[in-house]
Amino acid sequence: MSNKKAAKSAIVTIIGRPSSGKSTFLNTAAGEKVSIVSPVPQTTRNSIRGIINTSYGQLVFIDTPGYHNSEKKFNNQLKSIAEENIADSDLVLYLIDSTRIPGEEETLVVQLVRPFLDKTVIGINKIDLPESNQQKIKDFLTQVFPDFPQERIVSVSAANDTNINDLLLQLYKLAPEQPAFYPEEYYTDQEVDFRISEIIRENAMNLLHDELPHAIYVEIADMEWRNENKKLWVRAFIVVERDSQKGIVIGKSATMIKTIRIESIKQLRKIFDYKIELDLQVKVNKNWRQKDNVLAKLLQKSDN
Repeated sequence: MSNKKAAKSAIVTIIGRPSSGKSTFLNTAAGEKVSIVSPVPQTTRNSIRGIINTSYGQLVFIDTPGYHNSEKKFNNQLKSIAEENIADSDLVLYLIDSTRIPGEEETLVVQLVRPFLDKTVIGINKIDLPESNQQKIKDFLTQVFPDFPQERIVSVSAANDTNINDLLLQLYKLAPEQPAFYPEEYYTDQEVDFRISEIIRENAMNLLHDELPHAIYVEIADMEWRNENKKLWVRAFIVVERDSQKGIVIGKSATMIKTIRIESIKQLRKIFDYKIELDLQVKVNKNWRQKDNVLAKLLQKSDN
């Protein structure tokens, strides 16, 4: 009889309130930039897949938008992504921010996770920060999940890669024995145009700060291989809701749009092994967050 371990694989949905560190965890665990990161809550809009391959098997993580209560159409669409993925996944990773006192938003996440506790691992994140209060979070978890196995609660720092392997091990213990979903060399299944648009959006959000974080999206208008397929030329638009916002993105003497373009190219060079030339412009799509056709396109599911 062979002593070789049976391969384990699982689809893992990452759940948590906005800014709990889900995207940072995914990038750290994957060892590559998979999901964009910003201090602006609800940066993630789609289901982002990051793939981790180890000797134990393959974990395919789905980074979902931060889960919180809102009646706005756009935010309700984001909530539905988390709800659909948690029901369909093999496992659930619930990340909780140890620097914030659990409140109404955390209670909403608890209610979402509770029916799936038998397939859940909990990560208490941001333990590297001075304001972290692990004991308060552990007391909260004991209150809401009194019978939850303690070995499946792992204190981590996604930013510093602390105890990430311990958390992954708990997920592998729950993962079913089944073939891998992707080839071993994959760390994401995102299309090139989507990855480029997300990098541009990340830089725009971080450089514009609070001026219009949720009022933008990025549209890839055209892509073309040049120089015997050694360079990918991309025309992209940062799309805003109002004419008054266009000038903010462009900046005085076009300094802001130039900076967004330069910083985006720097990041793209680290991700792709070919040169990317970026033609970046700004245009207006008035009140796009209320338009069903735009939301459907932006919030398309990754399993399409």
